[in-house]
Amino acid sequence: MSRTTPRPAGASEPVITDHAAERRYEARLDGKLAGWVEYGRIQNRLVALHTEVLPEFEGRGVASALVRHVLGAARTAGFTITPRCPFFARHFERHPEDGDLLAPPREPREG
Repeated sequence: MSRTTPRPAGASEPVITDHAAERRYEARLDGKLAGWVEYGRIQNRLVALHTEVLPEFEGRGVASALVRHVLGAARTAGFTITPRCPFFARHFERHPEDGDLLAPPREPREG
């Protein structure tokens, strides 16, 4: 199963940077902000809250590149991921091979 998104001929790969102070990963194409993932961190768990791609960059694989980057960073850091964002949740449904990154469900708090 391929995990790459087809790109138009001549399209560049997004440059993705973690802006930890703002708790978001940003993707840029040709130096322009194309999209981002907002996240939270709880101990060794990354909570993917929201993925956004600006309309002029839709259909160019930006969101998929962001997800792949975040998953790779989490794997490298030894983190798990809680997908609160629907795009991340769909990724895990479609790619069970990434299931090792899913954070276990939390037990409800009593009280």
